[in-house]
Amino acid sequence: MTGKPTHAKWTMPLLAVAALVLLPAAALADAHSEIVTAATHAGLASKSDTVKMVHTHLHHTLNCLSGPKGKDFDATEMNPCSHSGNGAIPDAADAKTRAALEAAAAEAAKGLKDDDLKSAQSAAAKVAVMLKAVE
Repeated sequence: MTGKPTHAKWTMPLLAVAALVLLPAAALADAHSEIVTAATHAGLASKSDTVKMVHTHLHHTLNCLSGPKGKDFDATEMNPCSHSGNGAIPDAADAKTRAALEAAAAEAAKGLKDDDLKSAQSAAAKVAVMLKAVE
């Protein structure tokens, strides 16, 4: 052998890379990561010192939970889970988890409608606890 790479030597690694590139987003979905990120943003919302920031982090929470095709998704707000999958709710493995995430999303949506700082923070804190229970 002359030390030059053969086609067989490079075929398998190239096929593996091609498979990863061509996999649909659902195959790469990580609901756990999305839940952790949503919980982090709910926690940030609960500690924010203005209603605007509480709402900002609750939007991030909802975007992670709902995903871009979800009813609560707000495309004008950041989606910190954009590279993690389709949203924790659609990526959830079972109905029980999905129901718990939907309940957390409903609570986050309530917090978004609340313009009282303490009340919005309280809703965000409740969402964080609900999501930690699902993790």
